[in-house]
Amino acid sequence: MTLLLWDVDHTLIETGGVGTEVFGDAFKKATGRPMTAGMVRAAGHTEPTLFMRTLELNGVEPSPECFTVFSRAQAEGYRSRLRVLKTRGRALPGTTELLRELDRRSDVIQTVLTGNTRESAQIKLEAFGLTPYLHLEIGAYGDEAPDRPALVAIARKRVQNRYKTIVTPDTTILIGDTPQDIKAAHIGGARVIAIATGSSTVEDLSGADLVLPSLAEEEHVHSLIEFIA
Repeated sequence: MTLLLWDVDHTLIETGGVGTEVFGDAFKKATGRPMTAGMVRAAGHTEPTLFMRTLELNGVEPSPECFTVFSRAQAEGYRSRLRVLKTRGRALPGTTELLRELDRRSDVIQTVLTGNTRESAQIKLEAFGLTPYLHLEIGAYGDEAPDRPALVAIARKRVQNRYKTIVTPDTTILIGDTPQDIKAAHIGGARVIAIATGSSTVEDLSGADLVLPSLAEEEHVHSLIEFIA
């Protein structure tokens, strides 16, 4: 059995700027003040890490309940902007078809490994029709561990408990778009496919086992499927 751990933002979907707007509104609800100094840009990090760094950038001391309030407000922000999200955002080219094809295979389990919180990830994936192909209940999410590499073990344990099967580093494949995804795979114990559909270039992602420019072209999809096989 092969376990595929998909990153969400800029690997499967993009929000068209809605995510940044939601983050800003949730930050204000959690802290009582706007992000006057802006938001930390750190692609591939978990949501708690991004939030804490943005607090520091804006000179805000965190309270014990601060991230809990933020994450709830963030999820509500996505819900309230669902129509805008569907209009401005999208599933990236080739992803829906590929997920559907892999879902037909009995030797593959697909879920997510994402820095998003569980609730926000589900809302975004549902918006673009991807949830039928992903076993989200066995995924690993940014609100479950501060560091991305720890999420690999969380997902693998859930799969093993759910399906009563052994999943090894050789049969675990993380698919993402940043050097942080590659680092998570190397430390957490997984093979890794990097797709240059985010802010990182093909050269930036050279540490992955397989690097693809996108999933828009049939030849790139074929390379990914061959790697999994």
